[in-house]
Amino acid sequence: MYEVPMLLNNAPKHAQNQRTYQCHNPISGEAVTTAAAASIADARAAADAAAKAFPSWSEMTPVDRRDILLKASEILLSKTDLAAERVCQEMGATPMWGEFNVHLASSMLREAAAMTTQINGEIIPSSINGMMSMGIRQPVGVVLSIAPWNAPIILGVRSIAMPLACGNAVVFKASEICPATHQLIVDALIEAGVPEGVVNMVTNAPEDAPAIVKTLIEHPAVRRVNFTGSTRVGRIIANLCAENLKPVLLELGGKAPMVVLDDADVTEAVNAAAFGAYMNQGQICMSTERLIVTPGIADELVEQLAAKVRTIRSADPSLGSEILGSVVNQAALDRLNRLIADAERKGATLLAGGQADSVLMDATLIDGVTSSMQVYSEESFGPLLSIIRAQDEEDAIRIANDSSYGLSSAVFSKDVNKAMAIASRIESGICHINSSTVQDEAQMPFGGVKDSGYGRFGSKAAIQEFTELRWVTNQTGARHYPF
Repeated sequence: MYEVPMLLNNAPKHAQNQRTYQCHNPISGEAVTTAAAASIADARAAADAAAKAFPSWSEMTPVDRRDILLKASEILLSKTDLAAERVCQEMGATPMWGEFNVHLASSMLREAAAMTTQINGEIIPSSINGMMSMGIRQPVGVVLSIAPWNAPIILGVRSIAMPLACGNAVVFKASEICPATHQLIVDALIEAGVPEGVVNMVTNAPEDAPAIVKTLIEHPAVRRVNFTGSTRVGRIIANLCAENLKPVLLELGGKAPMVVLDDADVTEAVNAAAFGAYMNQGQICMSTERLIVTPGIADELVEQLAAKVRTIRSADPSLGSEILGSVVNQAALDRLNRLIADAERKGATLLAGGQADSVLMDATLIDGVTSSMQVYSEESFGPLLSIIRAQDEEDAIRIANDSSYGLSSAVFSKDVNKAMAIASRIESGICHINSSTVQDEAQMPFGGVKDSGYGRFGSKAAIQEFTELRWVTNQTGARHYPF
């Protein structure tokens, strides 16, 4: 059993009235984590601690902030085995997923460390004699960072690292599903020497989440918010931020299309589709959910892909015997079963996997998906890939854009110029040519369009999100005024 307190001012803190809640292993159902259940007063205390710490952290030299972030990167790497164990217990994910999370997140901390000396301003020519005008980027204050459970170390670090690099203090609201996994991030930063109050972690019971988030957004010290999660919750947070006139960076749901043209390399397309659809049980915002194929290649591609998918099975990740672990909970399983049943009822063909009676769902592939089916437009967020057969290339582009989402996408073709032209017409924040929809690198601008959110994480792009651009002038010599 993991015991997870809140972390305020670099110290563990129990919730008011000693309230706790429990997280359960999705496979066994047994309680694996007991975490502090924050009250409204606890949330305010976390924001107060961050506000108090902000001035000294923002005035710290970039090199000193860099050193702490670099050290945190190494410390986080040393916690790889713990991360592998905790994602298995709290999420039912494979140990490999926990290890991958730590390695990419460690890279994100290193990239953020490099950015501490890249927060640049500019001299802007003025029309007033003797005036030097400057555009200066400065930290904003306290950043509220809200991260989800599905890629807990990656997305947790991403929500924190660049705000810290820019000189902000952070209140990190951990996921209700994986607080023990998220705890590893803050532990690494504290061990690396981040000063008291610069990073504070709040944990809360699921039923308290709306009130806790509202309290934190409304706190006067909180000047920026970043949220990664569902589009449904993202809309709520966007509304709260609008009411409080606070900018927010939203990375929300996805329904990633992978367009495969007649001249594509079939083997490469099959491997990319399988990886993109089933990595981490398809519980990634970039997961390939729609495989859109043109007629000349469709039958060959589908035959090879179906053969591969039938070999991708699910099992208790502690056994280490299969590629897939479990979906996160019964509600996720119910949604997937509903989507599969609806598609089959309306004429789709099940090629691999299918409905499951436990959270251990095998990789599932369905062919002949049409717009009449729920799975055509609804995010499945599980090990379920839909094949949609396009009439031609123009129809494939139309189908790719026939979604409210726009996060990641991919185009497969041996004609790079044609693929680039098609990529430019796909409505998504990210597009990969001849590669999987599931990709992430610390230095890349990451984010979506449409219902997948707005704003960009990643390196230089994130500097604009977590700093304030100020106009500052210096008048040298006497200035003429009209009166």
